[in-house]
Amino acid sequence: MDVTPPVDLPEPRRLGPLARLAPEPMKVVLNWGRRYSLWVFNFGLACCAIEFIAASMARHDFIRLGVIPFAPGPRQADLMIVSGTVTDKMAPAVKRLYEQMPEPKYVISFGACSNCGGPYWDSYSVTKGVDQIIPVDVYVPGCPPRPEALLQGIIKLQEKIAKESLGERYASGGGRASTAALRSGLVTPPPPPSEETDR
Repeated sequence: MDVTPPVDLPEPRRLGPLARLAPEPMKVVLNWGRRYSLWVFNFGLACCAIEFIAASMARHDFIRLGVIPFAPGPRQADLMIVSGTVTDKMAPAVKRLYEQMPEPKYVISFGACSNCGGPYWDSYSVTKGVDQIIPVDVYVPGCPPRPEALLQGIIKLQEKIAKESLGERYASGGGRASTAALRSGLVTPPPPPSEETDR
């Protein structure tokens, strides 16, 4: 009788601190729920916002992908879509609203202006991409991108969510740069006026 020693199999990835309570298929169920129930907080700043609105209307209808447009506010949203030119004056508001969104949260940068400043990249008042102030998950190129491009970006984000491991996401570092590390020197508030200039 041939008896082979048992083979040590690698331990499957778990959900972090809840590993002893949650089985491995739970990751699939949680990611499936996140993937098909994305409440969108639209941050429309320029002409790309019109393309976003077109993607939510009857012809393209991204609700069929499980994306619910127009969340009441940042505290009810999972996905922020920044569409349009982010100026240095608007950047602190984008960051503040992103920080009010609950985890897990995702960001799609929609259009050339949001990606890198677009045709206004050399302007003194334009932020050179929204990724200077918040972490971005998916970039959708174009000036302006078509609604089909946004649908493709949403599908790419859903594929990313489906493969996501919460343990890796919330581990120290987590593969996502912190907003403090991405902070641009352009969004610091101006110094308060001195008394000498008031006189």
